[in-house]
Amino acid sequence: MKKELTKIFQVATVFIGTIVGAGLASGREITEFFTQYGIESFLGIIACGIFYILISSIISKISIDHNLNSYSDVMNIVSPNILGKLTGLITTFFLISSASIILAGSGALINQFFHLPKIIGSLIMIFIAVIFLLRDTEGLIEVNSFIVPALIVTIILITVLYFAFCKDIVTFKNIANFPPKKSGILMSTILYAGYNTLSASGVLVPISNQMKKTKIMITGVIIGAIGLTILCLMINLLLTVNQPYIYNYEIPLLFVANRFGNIIQALLLVIIWLEMFSTEVSDIYSISKTLTNTFNIEFKKGIFIVIAFALIISQFGFGNLINKLYPMFGVLSLIFIFQCILFYFKHNCNCDK
Repeated sequence: MKKELTKIFQVATVFIGTIVGAGLASGREITEFFTQYGIESFLGIIACGIFYILISSIISKISIDHNLNSYSDVMNIVSPNILGKLTGLITTFFLISSASIILAGSGALINQFFHLPKIIGSLIMIFIAVIFLLRDTEGLIEVNSFIVPALIVTIILITVLYFAFCKDIVTFKNIANFPPKKSGILMSTILYAGYNTLSASGVLVPISNQMKKTKIMITGVIIGAIGLTILCLMINLLLTVNQPYIYNYEIPLLFVANRFGNIIQALLLVIIWLEMFSTEVSDIYSISKTLTNTFNIEFKKGIFIVIAFALIISQFGFGNLINKLYPMFGVLSLIFIFQCILFYFKHNCNCDK
């Protein structure tokens, strides 16, 4: 029983750690896809959580039932034609771009707080990531098992401080009074949920293959999705009550924490960087596994190939990458998700293992 609970915890933390990358941990992602839409943003985040549970459960069941090892295997089985191969290729480019965004985010974070060149922050992350990636799946699990709880505790701490010392601005009336900057929360939610589900699939598939049991995977996904939803709701609350100032920063959560002095801000800085790091490890791990299965490239060699491409792309800028790449890949991910749903119900997967 204890061993099973440990595995469920590992699945939940890996799921959260994969999705909580540079954009979400910094507050930029939530700002772009939710906070700008006003009070409806909270409903959008809850809908996202439900989406994660349903689609990630389907992906996990398909992976276990067919003994799949990487997201490219899922592409091949749910769409065994040119569209599947094209989707797999685009997904690989997407995950490399995601890794690039995180490297750029690390550079922006170090630059904003320490005023060091952005490339320094990116190189530091690469060096430490390689150490854990060389440990394969064990390294992936170790990273997320520590970092995810630390992020949750930190965001809860800052939220509690706001309720304790800033009661006047965290009331429902005040939150509802902020006019939305944009309309179209439904489309924004769908794109965001699609993007993150595609991102998580790169890790869900190999982890499902390792866990082997549907019950462990589904329970872990549910707990992870609920924890992630609560985390996003808290971040969205903090961002909402700090409008319009948050729109002036690439790392808006650092501004949010500024009310409580340098110690809290420094703590959040470390946590944001660690969460960026955990997703960087997850993304590179996903692509390297696919390179191994598809092109027979040794896993360790694949790590360095992916990092080289990601570092080059990261130099285009953190904010620009998020604004341009996330919506585009959100649309592409919906194709993959639709194919998974179609395959699952068509074949009525019997995954009670």
